Amino acid sequence: MAVQNKEVTWKVLGIPVYGTITAPTNLEVHSAVVMVAGSGPTDRNWCSPLLPGENGSGKLLAETLASHGFVTLRYDKLASGPHARENLPRFLGKLSMQSHVEELAGAVETVLSETNYPSHGLFVLTNSEGAIHAVNYQLHSESNPFKGLVLTGAPGRAIGDVARSQILTQVRSLPDAQSIMRRYDQAITAFQASEPIIIDPSLPEVMKQLLLGLETPANLPFAKELWKYSLPDHLAKVTEPILVVIGKRDLQIDWKIDGQALQNATKQKTSVSFVYPEHANHVLKHDETSADKLTAQQASLRYNAPDAQLDKEATDAILDWLGKLSHEP
Repeated sequence: MAVQNKEVTWKVLGIPVYGTITAPTNLEVHSAVVMVAGSGPTDRNWCSPLLPGENGSGKLLAETLASHGFVTLRYDKLASGPHARENLPRFLGKLSMQSHVEELAGAVETVLSETNYPSHGLFVLTNSEGAIHAVNYQLHSESNPFKGLVLTGAPGRAIGDVARSQILTQVRSLPDAQSIMRRYDQAITAFQASEPIIIDPSLPEVMKQLLLGLETPANLPFAKELWKYSLPDHLAKVTEPILVVIGKRDLQIDWKIDGQALQNATKQKTSVSFVYPEHANHVLKHDETSADKLTAQQASLRYNAPDAQLDKEATDAILDWLGKLSHEP
């Protein structure tokens, strides 16, 4: 099914935010879906300069949704995409949880104005950290709330706890793993106390990069706000329907630990659904590798590989859920 793209822009903190509207060309539009990417410099297509490949799941999902009658808008956060470097001096020290909500609010206003689609049919589809910003928007926006939220790879623990778990997984097999984690915890304690982080040069490179990123001026105050944020505490307050999708091949979010925490937080709500696709990874790509043999490095190399494809079970679950709610008044 043919789709068409339109480039759009709006401003946050006086800085342009760039996005793409993808729409069906020959189908009646069911609903509009705003897409929110994951953490770090992940762009509108869900690609990152930290990972190889340009076959981003965000672009593939947008095209898939459009081919099924949905208008989508996806965008580059201020610190991502081709304009990130030129934007840096302008957002230095200004990124925050609120600025991310304002980015999303601008996306909502833009897709509604550009497509003339009614706000009562608006949904959001997020990945990873994007779930946090969508939930914050939903709880604090005074206009244009989402009719429903699709949260993929959503964390069920505080972000700092998720990060520590990921680090531990990568260093667990090293002979000095306990010493490494002790020094990591000391650095994090200093970060949370607003003290300078002392980074031991002998630490693994992935750990050093994480610690350096936390206190980089461009990431503050956002990094401190995000580190202690626990999605279950806020998700329980959302009254609109929610679909949570966490793949069993996701090595960044644990479908058992995080999924159970999110289920516990919303157990009193009948409008929250959970799907755990057997072979979906963190960015909803299909991965046949056995779970006990899959490593973090292998997984990240496959995220945007040229031949990587969206997981059908995950995609079908999203399309089915959106399709049903789109036709409800």
